[in-house]
Amino acid sequence: MDRKKFIITSSLTAFGLSTFGSIIKMPDGKFNGDCETTNDILGPFYRSDAPIRSNLTSEGLIGTRIELKGKVYKSDCITPLNNALVEIWHCNTKGEYDNESKDFNQRGRLMTNNKGEYSFLTILPGKYMNGELYRPAHIHYRVTEENSKELISQIYFKGDPHIEKDPWASKKNAELRILEIRPEDVNGNLTLNFDIYLKEK
Repeated sequence: MDRKKFIITSSLTAFGLSTFGSIIKMPDGKFNGDCETTNDILGPFYRSDAPIRSNLTSEGLIGTRIELKGKVYKSDCITPLNNALVEIWHCNTKGEYDNESKDFNQRGRLMTNNKGEYSFLTILPGKYMNGELYRPAHIHYRVTEENSKELISQIYFKGDPHIEKDPWASKKNAELRILEIRPEDVNGNLTLNFDIYLKEK
């Protein structure tokens, strides 16, 4: 292959790898990728109109605090999306959802900033029985943006022994949503990073 053909061919190869797939630079200079975040079930406990807030903790709340954060991107895998609405909800440490109170405990939503960033302070959720099995600990997501398809998904936690038999967490398309909790600083604060890649309408 001569140099000219090599340069042309190289322009079509993977530009880079993201956590969720590859990014391809096209001849017109635009990017395309296969990093779309996969869907999961909505579940029976979604409530609309949760408060706009980033802090889902309260005085006396039992549970390990974590910062859940990330960025929301377009389908090209590199362009951040501002003003995307990110909603999360999960159970408390006893496996109970707040389905009725005006406090909307462990429920919140916010808009991403101009860098596509979002961040919630919350607790690690507990578990509850689903038939004869425990569902692994999980946090629900709903992400909407005017030019993108709605995302309904869930994240899970590495090392959770109940993932293997769970009908949803054990699926192949959930692998990249099983995340590692990390101590981010010298004070032992725990963080969980989940970047989200939306598909265009």
